Amino acid sequence: MTKRQAVEALDRSLQDITGVLSPFGGKVIVLGGDFRQVLPVVRRGTRARITDATLKKSYLWRCIKQIKLWRNMRAQSDPWFSDFLLRIGDGTEESIGQDYVRLPDEIVVPYIDPKHSVSKLINDIFPSLGQNGISPSYISTRAILSTKNEYVDELNEKLIDRFPGEEQIYYSFDSAVDDPHNYYPPEFLNSLTPNGLPPHVLRLKINSPVILLQNLDPFNGLCNGTRLIIRAFQENGVLMQK
Repeated sequence: MTKRQAVEALDRSLQDITGVLSPFGGKVIVLGGDFRQVLPVVRRGTRARITDATLKKSYLWRCIKQIKLWRNMRAQSDPWFSDFLLRIGDGTEESIGQDYVRLPDEIVVPYIDPKHSVSKLINDIFPSLGQNGISPSYISTRAILSTKNEYVDELNEKLIDRFPGEEQIYYSFDSAVDDPHNYYPPEFLNSLTPNGLPPHVLRLKINSPVILLQNLDPFNGLCNGTRLIIRAFQENGVLMQK
């Protein structure tokens, strides 16, 4: 969710460009989002600061016409889960204190210990990975989400170990601009994991899934978040299929 300050900056810029003092310079702007799902990211922010960063706290909110979606098109095959999410968003689902909601047993992998619980989670989401891993439909309809990138990296390592086929490893070449005294050695740069870039050591296998981290060709659907499947390796690149 975009912070209100960014939307307000767009409003002022359009007014300056058009010379019209109406909101957004009189232009029609379409915004989309769900305040119950994704709030603005305020690093180390309190609840009050996060709430203050939402568009609802902006002077522009009174000028915005709200159009609500009433049908969840992506969850028509699972209405129970859709209703469960709505109850959480509406605050009607039974909660534990103010911050926790108890998940039903049928959608939970029982915790045993870190090693075996993660293994069971992978088995439940990707059953018979060795036999089904070559199927695009099998791969494209499954995913494991996590709250932190470090957990995602750990899951990716475990999944690529289980994936059938020969492994190909790519290494990044990292260097700092204008660093004559070598304040930023390659070992330090290799340890960084900035958003939008793959890790220093990238392990891949044929038919394994990947996700684009940047907008390469939006016109042809190659956008940030697009899921692709590895089809062939080259010396300095890979061939992928949507």
